[in-house]
Amino acid sequence: MCGIVGAVAQRNVVEILLEGLKRLEYRGYDSAGLAVLDDKGQTLNCVRAVGKVRKLVDAIEENPTRGKTGIAHTRWATHGVPSERNAHPHMSNEEFALVHNGIIENHDALRAQLINEGYRFDSDTDTEVVVHLIHQAMDKEQLDLLAAVQKIVPTLHGAYGLCVISTRDPETLVVARSGSPLVIGVGIGENFVASDPLALGQVTDRFIYLEEGDVAEVKRKSIRIFSGGQPVERKLTRIRSDMSEIEKGEYSHFMLKEIHEQAAVVKNTLSGRISDSHVLEEAFGIKAKAIFDQVNNVQIVACGTSFHAGLITKYWLENIAKMPCQVDIASDYRYRNIIVRPGTLFVTISQSGETADTLAALRYAKESGYVGTLAICNVATSSLVRESDFSLLTMAGREIGVASTKAFTTQLCALLLLSLVLGRRNGMDETTEAQYVKDLHKLPELIDKILTLDKTIQELSISFADKHHALFLGRGIQYPVAKEGALKLKEISYIHAEAYPAGELKHGPLALVDDKMPVIAVAPNDELLGKLKGNLAEVSARGGKLFVIADESGGFDEDGDYKLIRMPPVPDVLAPILYTIPLQLLSYHVAILKGTDVDHPRNLAKSVTVE
Repeated sequence: MCGIVGAVAQRNVVEILLEGLKRLEYRGYDSAGLAVLDDKGQTLNCVRAVGKVRKLVDAIEENPTRGKTGIAHTRWATHGVPSERNAHPHMSNEEFALVHNGIIENHDALRAQLINEGYRFDSDTDTEVVVHLIHQAMDKEQLDLLAAVQKIVPTLHGAYGLCVISTRDPETLVVARSGSPLVIGVGIGENFVASDPLALGQVTDRFIYLEEGDVAEVKRKSIRIFSGGQPVERKLTRIRSDMSEIEKGEYSHFMLKEIHEQAAVVKNTLSGRISDSHVLEEAFGIKAKAIFDQVNNVQIVACGTSFHAGLITKYWLENIAKMPCQVDIASDYRYRNIIVRPGTLFVTISQSGETADTLAALRYAKESGYVGTLAICNVATSSLVRESDFSLLTMAGREIGVASTKAFTTQLCALLLLSLVLGRRNGMDETTEAQYVKDLHKLPELIDKILTLDKTIQELSISFADKHHALFLGRGIQYPVAKEGALKLKEISYIHAEAYPAGELKHGPLALVDDKMPVIAVAPNDELLGKLKGNLAEVSARGGKLFVIADESGGFDEDGDYKLIRMPPVPDVLAPILYTIPLQLLSYHVAILKGTDVDHPRNLAKSVTVE
């Protein structure tokens, strides 16, 4: 995902911009560039390079540039191959420079219009149309830079975070946000902008987060923010952004902190990848469309928690995309006779991107006739991302707790986007996709609502303090959710926990049930709820202690046989993501009671780099 940094100051900002880009290298990129106005504000100097930020630094050392107003960018290619001419910033008439995160969906129509009016394009990107539109608005209507941006943003369809500078207004940054995050860093006699506060940790600890639809004018000594054309105030937040990911803050453990970060990181993962009504396919990269057009089958390979994400995706692909899907544990994948059907996409899932078994499976698959290899991963510089044909990064940030939480839910978000993109090719209509996307927009808010159950779950966890075994049950798509809950409990509390499809109880697991066996059931109000209730009645009849995570409209009455965690109504498609969160909290609180090392459970490592 691309990165933006901007600065307006009374000092040379080049080093500030470069340091900001270095701090954003974790996001993944294929080129970098910056543009600064010279000290007189009369000339725009733009330097761009393909590859790492180091290449940009070298280019600037060969041709030194300086200035007090500037913007910088790291680009992850979506339109046009990685090249110097496609790198940001993009310019218009040597007077305007602009950087952009996101995707402008109607860029072809806008480009044709601008070419017809005499504009020349130097890149293949969607971004270049925006800087020419701003130039056109200022020329035609005699607007200032802020007014020009306000004029053109309604014409842009898709998602964007924009930052523009101009020789015509030399001590000004103008930024606009729609579906792609931006933050203003507040200094003393100088101000900054970025796509992530981490980029500005070296110059300020005070930030203003722009909200959807905001346009802002940022000068050295003033900041003006507008929404719908009207001035608005946004809250000033103080944060030590350079340390926030490696400190627990108000939380007792990293795992708890990471559970509570899920609304924010899910929002980051979706930002710039969905519009109001559909998935922006270009977010998967420039190779994606050609590969997706050939896909009629999916093979998923992963380990541990990521494997459970793959199992959930199988249901999504079959139900949403009407497409067959196979899911394999990476450590076994290479050791059986794989039959690769024509048109099969190979998908790997990994938090670190360095999991040895998953990497080995990818390397094996590259010789096996798949139409392409896609990595769903949290680390842009990882081997998995570099060796795959294309990737979609989860924006979970650094996950320190060994037991994965926020990485899992962001993986599911990315995989649901994949399911929708493939569903669009296989008969899913626009109205259906729009409803799914509408549900996704609600997801961060729903996560925050479910996190308010923390106290209730903490109280229920006391029932597990003296237990040594637990059974998790789910039906349909909730069975992999139950598997993930069992894995979390065993990982950090050392309680032996297993998960079964609830319909399999009578085929063996029921023999384990007695008054000492807690049974945890995942029970959303879906088409299988009636059957699940029948399975739970079998547990009650044998004295089992039931803990049911249930929709508040599911018709469960709490009595001596049940302990309920009442969930708010949630869209069916999001239930696997949302019903995971109470299971994470339960495992955490049980582990606290057991006195284990929550963040670093025995015998386990965060990234498994050996077979």
